[in-house]
Amino acid sequence: MRLSQRRYMRDILQRAGITDCKALATPASVTQPVCQATGSFDNPTQYRRLAGALQYLTITRPDLSYSVNRLYQFMHSPTDEHWGLLKRVLRYIKGTLEYGLCIAASENSDIHAYSDSDWAGCPVDHKSTSGYAVFFGKNLVSWVSRKQRTVARSSTEAEYKGLADVCAEVTWVVSLLRELGLGPISTPTLWCDNLGATYLCANPVFHARTKHVEVDYHFVRDKVSVGELQVHFVSTKDQLADIFTKPLPAAQFATLRGKLNVVPHLPCA
Repeated sequence: MRLSQRRYMRDILQRAGITDCKALATPASVTQPVCQATGSFDNPTQYRRLAGALQYLTITRPDLSYSVNRLYQFMHSPTDEHWGLLKRVLRYIKGTLEYGLCIAASENSDIHAYSDSDWAGCPVDHKSTSGYAVFFGKNLVSWVSRKQRTVARSSTEAEYKGLADVCAEVTWVVSLLRELGLGPISTPTLWCDNLGATYLCANPVFHARTKHVEVDYHFVRDKVSVGELQVHFVSTKDQLADIFTKPLPAAQFATLRGKLNVVPHLPCA
């Protein structure tokens, strides 16, 4: 089964007046950092309407999550530069109208999740962007791309905050599955590409470099200690959540998009 909003995507392009635009391979450029540009866009209402429409589109297009999250950060006062970023997302959609989220029968019901953070990735306020992808079997069931509320003082802290978010989400997914009578459920596995954050989940010693991390984030370690979760290291090249934290080159973006089961209108593998 493939979840698609093809007609809705065409409607968005029509509302933007760029139905005949040239398609692009990625929704965000790796060479164009976003800054708090001066001036303002002459039609901010149009920007907000289209950005809001794109937010609804991420229901079936997780590959758009990072770019749409970035557009939302400038809703209060968009500039011509931000309008250019929005049009790039639309041009990417133009070339991927046939894509949707594939749901297929799975041989197992294991829950595993990928968590990643781009430390101090925003050049405007130096806050980090976190992202995660939660799989039930081989199907993607939950994902997010979100800027963290506070500035992280280290990459370990940024990654650990991301782990806290996905830990809460996985806990909710497990609870929901149990309410539906689907079980038994094996211990969920969280994958993180930061060794410091991975060790911190299992090490009872409160390291000096993480004393400033808020206490509520350490419920991850409590979950691990009682066997409700297990956290393992994954190399950056295999980190699926990378697509939710930063712009990526076209080849890497396409690879991760496929691993998230965002595919064109073809029979599911």
